[in-house]
Amino acid sequence: MPAGELLTPSDCAAIDKAVQNAEVSCGFDFSVYVGSSDGDPRAHAESLHAQLANPSRAVLVFVDPVARLLEIVTGADVRRQLDDAEVGLSALNMQTAFAAGDFAGGIATGLQQLADHARRPPMLHTD
Repeated sequence: MPAGELLTPSDCAAIDKAVQNAEVSCGFDFSVYVGSSDGDPRAHAESLHAQLANPSRAVLVFVDPVARLLEIVTGADVRRQLDDAEVGLSALNMQTAFAAGDFAGGIATGLQQLADHARRPPMLHTD
């Protein structure tokens, strides 16, 4: 099934809203790419990530629904707040939702989880 058949206009709007909410929540840039990869999926996702406006402060979620692939690429600044275990947990939750047929909801939930993990705790006081 082509990626375009998986997402309705309301699904796309929900994902766009999730991207905006994630960005506001933690201050990093989020992008979602749904489609096939050119060759190695990880290399393709990293190439897409490198093309973003500020890759060091960005998170790219790459989903190839036909090949059933998910890659999450984080920039250098993001990795200071978001570790591999947290990314892995979000990826697992996304894949679980995908397996249940909730493609857009899985992406939206995963984005929020990534943002929640990347958010800095509030500072109560500084010296």
